[in-house]
Amino acid sequence: MTSCAADGRAFFATCPKGLEYLLVDELKALGAIDVREALSGVHFSGGLDAGYRACLWSRLASRIMMPIAEFAAPDGEALYRGAFDIDWSAHLDAQATFAVDAVGSTPGITHTQFAALRVKDAIVDQFRERDGERPSVDTDAPAVRVNLVLRRGRAIVSLDLAGAPLHQRGYRLGKGMAPLKENLAAGMLLRAGWPAVYAAGGGLVDPMCGSGTLLIEAALMAADIAPGLRRDYFGFLGWRGHDATLWKKLHDEAQTRARVGAQALRSVFFGFDRDANVLREAVHNAQYAQMSGFVHLGKQSLDSLRCPQELTAPGLVICNPPYGERMGGDAGLVDLYRLLGVKLKSQFPGWRASVITSDEALAQSIGLRADKKYKLYNGALECVFLNFEIAASDAPKPEPKPLSAGAAMVKNRIEKNHRHLRKIAAREGVECWRVYDADLPEYAAAIDLYREHPRDGGAPLDWLHVQEYAAPASVDENLARTRLRELVRAAGEALNVPRERVALKQRRRGKGGEKYGNLDHRGEFIEVGEGGLRFLVNLWDYLDTGLFLDHRPLRARVRERARGKRFLNLFCYTGSVSVYAAAGGAMETTSVDLSQTYLEWATRNLAVNGFGNTRHKLVRADAAAYLAQHSAMYDVIFVDPPTFSNSKSAADFDVQRDHARLLQLCGERLLPGGTILFSNNFRRFKLDEAALAAFDIRDIGAATIPFDFARNPRIHGAWELTKKPLRSG
Repeated sequence: MTSCAADGRAFFATCPKGLEYLLVDELKALGAIDVREALSGVHFSGGLDAGYRACLWSRLASRIMMPIAEFAAPDGEALYRGAFDIDWSAHLDAQATFAVDAVGSTPGITHTQFAALRVKDAIVDQFRERDGERPSVDTDAPAVRVNLVLRRGRAIVSLDLAGAPLHQRGYRLGKGMAPLKENLAAGMLLRAGWPAVYAAGGGLVDPMCGSGTLLIEAALMAADIAPGLRRDYFGFLGWRGHDATLWKKLHDEAQTRARVGAQALRSVFFGFDRDANVLREAVHNAQYAQMSGFVHLGKQSLDSLRCPQELTAPGLVICNPPYGERMGGDAGLVDLYRLLGVKLKSQFPGWRASVITSDEALAQSIGLRADKKYKLYNGALECVFLNFEIAASDAPKPEPKPLSAGAAMVKNRIEKNHRHLRKIAAREGVECWRVYDADLPEYAAAIDLYREHPRDGGAPLDWLHVQEYAAPASVDENLARTRLRELVRAAGEALNVPRERVALKQRRRGKGGEKYGNLDHRGEFIEVGEGGLRFLVNLWDYLDTGLFLDHRPLRARVRERARGKRFLNLFCYTGSVSVYAAAGGAMETTSVDLSQTYLEWATRNLAVNGFGNTRHKLVRADAAAYLAQHSAMYDVIFVDPPTFSNSKSAADFDVQRDHARLLQLCGERLLPGGTILFSNNFRRFKLDEAALAAFDIRDIGAATIPFDFARNPRIHGAWELTKKPLRSG
């Protein structure tokens, strides 16, 4: 019998067939030595740290085996004796748990279950003879997992350092339909050249994302987050030879790299699927992977696929479309692949694309010539993985028609507004502002300009957010639509913003009057600047973008007062005011909202500004319930409630009816000398000063209207409330 010396250990990393050469490169990059490929795996050597690093950092390996003995095993008795001769007390305690897995066969041993049982018996008998007690078997999460390989009359016994397959990163609870294993997804991304695409400023789109595995693996890869970082179980943790100090050092290093990587990560991951159920699973997976703020998911069929406007540099489209073996041989698959090719050519010129399928005839239906092909295995199914370069389109664009007289007039007005307002904006360091607000009644919309700062350091980009106002019933609907189209074009020409960077919120007539039509579900965010800070805005998916432009002076007021203070932000929305408080030096901030979507958004806003620590708490709760149920006290409380709310998670709220009680509750949580900043957008609002007699009240509305809203001073009302001191008897 031979064994491996402790100072120069041998290891074997298993992996899906087809990934061996990629795994060789990965392990070399992790510092392994003597690396050489084998069938469905890779041999390598090194110290114990080499095995630990492989468990923590390998995106491709399935398990990491550390051989502890090799011996002849022509039959069951020889296998038992060889296993019995191993000193198992060096590897596990008598009170510990273990499991034995077996693969392969020899002429005298043809059943893996029998082989595993003989090794299990040898381990148990050795402990019973020596100590009088025996370890227990646990097949789910044993302290030590033993692996047996039988080949050509010999047995190799190893410790499975992974304990459970390494593709189980810990973020995927369900499996979706026809799931990809995480290490196969990582292999596809590496074969597609994703790291180079991301480094060049590109993004990733998966038009048939299923449970989101490709998107999440791409984000973890781009953020330099170790795939095993969030696993709480490895096979070596219960091993008696485990070096806890070494493991802690490696784990701490990975945590540091993850923090740095997540802060620098660009939000360039877009996934779509037509199945709402599997898409919900993808949302949950992204949340468990802590990537939900960076991975954008939307319900959409392939028919509607287009390049996300946020992605300006060529990127990668990658997908695992259905193929016959797993979907029952659907006759419509040829049409699906043909449509995929049409969308790639029309929507993603200059991009790369990668597709995995088990049927090359289906792949030919895409209509693109593959630059490279690789053989991969999705489980036991042999597949082909194809990489494409999509040619850039050289088709000339038609000349636009001349503007109508009305459109020319509104273009001139927008240009005039812009010349005047941009000087003030530059002087005050404002980068997002309202440039037009129904100045000409016939062109009834608000136009806001947002200046994006790309995460890759590229030149700033201007975007427009156009929000149509309700047209009077006397105005013909077709005329209103024509004017809106003219306004969008005029604004783009006046401000030199192309149509693909103009977001339009358009009203539709229906029962109950004017309503906004169906909003998009793109999940696209751009990063903008304000007051030296950064904020993520979404111009498409919600009525509001995530940053109330008319609140700029209120946010600045919070920053001025925040130093050393305890700050509470009720109805916090996307947390922009909390970011200002943190930037002003607040001792701590607490942000409260009922919406998980907004709290995740707020988390990202805090993180991109470097405020992702425990001093800045986010709480999912109803504002009034939070005030009534918590005893924490605050120096500054910011309250900006909606006009009304009928959430299923809380009692109905009406700002006119309920504001006094809400502010009274705030007063109970106010420290001596503290202040409440209260704002709302209800134009007919009347502050109930009689019910708020315990406060000194100052109307600060006029002082908090920014320069670009001067034509509309009723955009919001604002008050500062200070608790009156108690009179002594």
